[in-house]
Amino acid sequence: MVKTNVMRLLSAAKIPFQIVEYEVDEQDLSGSHVADQIGQDHDAVFKTLVLKGEKTGYLVCCIPVDLELDLKKVAKAAGDKRVEMIPVKELQPLTGYVRGGCSPVGMKKKFPIYIEETAVLFDEIAVSAGVRDAQVVVNPQMLADYTGAVFASLT
Repeated sequence: MVKTNVMRLLSAAKIPFQIVEYEVDEQDLSGSHVADQIGQDHDAVFKTLVLKGEKTGYLVCCIPVDLELDLKKVAKAAGDKRVEMIPVKELQPLTGYVRGGCSPVGMKKKFPIYIEETAVLFDEIAVSAGVRDAQVVVNPQMLADYTGAVFASLT
């Protein structure tokens, strides 16, 4: 396993994490598939989504893989009237990450981050390690503290 920027940043911050690798299925890039592959509770495996607010600009949301964002709740959390998902083609130039490998840690720029509040129910959650074939398993509070994330109702 090649050490990703996400792993280097978490190590440098002395945040304990585990690396879990999985087989990428180009036909199924869903988080549910990833959760099954790594043998984790689907509610504890989080996908990272990038949105743009009408007034607030870009923001990042981490939610359990089987759930969908409630855009009204996200807008409320971000203090905006309206938010929408960014087009996939904008993801890599904006964040440095590809679809299926987007992580809340180590994006090109610092964006406001919101994590679904249910994350605090778990000792550890999995988020992308910044590549399509690995996840990092980390304490949700430590992740939030490191990234400056806010826990909110997003789904």
